[in-house]
Amino acid sequence: MMMSPRLFRVALLALSTASPAFAQSDTTRSTPALKDAFHGTFRIGTALAPRQFNGDDKRVGSLIRTHFNAISPENVLKWEVVHPLPDIYNFGLSDRYVEFGEKNGMFIVGHTLAWHSQTPRWVFEDSTGKPLTRAALLQRLHEHIEIVVGRYKGRVNGWDVVNEALNEDGTLRNTPWLRIIGPDFIEKAFQFAHEADPGAELYYNDYALENANKRRGCVKLISGLLAKGIKVTAIGMQDHLKMNWPTVAEEDSTISAFSALGVKVNITELDVDVLPPATRSTGADVSQRAVRTASLDPYTAGLPDSVQQALASRYEEVFRVFMSHRAAIDRITFWGVTDGDSWLNGWPVPGRTSHPLLLDRAGKPKPAFHRVVGVAAESTSAR
Repeated sequence: MMMSPRLFRVALLALSTASPAFAQSDTTRSTPALKDAFHGTFRIGTALAPRQFNGDDKRVGSLIRTHFNAISPENVLKWEVVHPLPDIYNFGLSDRYVEFGEKNGMFIVGHTLAWHSQTPRWVFEDSTGKPLTRAALLQRLHEHIEIVVGRYKGRVNGWDVVNEALNEDGTLRNTPWLRIIGPDFIEKAFQFAHEADPGAELYYNDYALENANKRRGCVKLISGLLAKGIKVTAIGMQDHLKMNWPTVAEEDSTISAFSALGVKVNITELDVDVLPPATRSTGADVSQRAVRTASLDPYTAGLPDSVQQALASRYEEVFRVFMSHRAAIDRITFWGVTDGDSWLNGWPVPGRTSHPLLLDRAGKPKPAFHRVVGVAAESTSAR
């Protein structure tokens, strides 16, 4: 029987992605767009810096429009940028970020409304430098959310309302939000966001949720909010992954636990760190720092083929888990466009050369890219 042209293309793609050596050497074939490969399954997103949505980096701008249909801002909607002083709001960069998404027909995410990091000290203090009262800090949080979310009502599609509120043991992190307001600061933040834009999706976002204690704490937190009638659309699993953590079983069970709550799951900050660990933590605590040494930065000249293929295999196995949960997952967002854009070049060790994404520093697809697309092609051909 003669194979149709469409089926032949699907079969060829599946064959090429199943063979790492072929995927690496076949530089002549056309590269599919990630968003097209997963059309009808997931939105595929990326995090943007100002030079990318301003048009200063035209090469990466073209890659964004080609491969992604959802965007998150790295920093421009964090409190220290958009609301640096009590009576000052700076919307110049965030306006351009939203306009970029609208112009290109993308799903636009706001990140983030309540976080202990990148929030100025004045937020938690009165004019004399003393801690605010509960009532005063609640008023300050309410005003911030009302103004920021209200400005983009109907334009920003979803918000990371509360970011990284849990310790590794699943208890609430001892932040100024918790110390001054109490545990219900999370509930209040979601209420304020819903009031400011009833149509927006609302997310809780955190890292290392695959660790059992933290996962249990998150399940308890979200189930408690839902029991009170608080709108929570999805849990954002940041998925700053290592080559050997989490296991496939841990990833699978975590997504299952969250989807069982009746909320969606978003993969919000995906990357895979191939560099030697500089700390003992599996998490992504931005306060951690380590000193650069040659042994911690071994791939300054590029990835050896063996590591390149190991990264490809790691991405493939993770995306197979995602595909198995496609009914629960709405969006997969990579934290950066190319390897050169990744935050892992500066955290937790400044000045390293990291290789955690699907596109290399030149914007070219890596073997991992083709293996991920191959997972999508297998799913399409199996339908």
